[in-house]
Amino acid sequence: MSDTPRIPGLTLADADWLVHAALAVRAERGFPPLAVAVVDVAGEVIVLRRDDGGMPMTSRIAVAKARTALLALKPSGAIDLPGGIVDSIQHLYGGDFVPRAGGVLVTDGELILGAAGASGAHGLEDEEAVQTAVRRWQENR
Repeated sequence: MSDTPRIPGLTLADADWLVHAALAVRAERGFPPLAVAVVDVAGEVIVLRRDDGGMPMTSRIAVAKARTALLALKPSGAIDLPGGIVDSIQHLYGGDFVPRAGGVLVTDGELILGAAGASGAHGLEDEEAVQTAVRRWQENR
């Protein structure tokens, strides 16, 4: 065991489980290829995977959607702000603010453990994949 402190939240095993579950949902529902990211409570990537055939840009978008959910403390698709405010927030966070469906919080009750984001399909499909994965993970803990 190391003496290095660890940020509370998701483990690598948790993040792997969530990503694989989201990609399984994608396959079950017949969605286009996805990129799925899981970030810790600091917004740093734990796991990022992109399906074969997925567009390269979807990787960065998946990470940005997860970070957006974490920054706003709610799903990225539930953010309703005027364009000028969105532009300002995007500037503050170096473009890592994407108020579009596909980013969700990973929680244990009211405790936030991290966030997951997906990109590559329609935004509602992206969100369905990660939301379903989070729900399954919570049920199997």
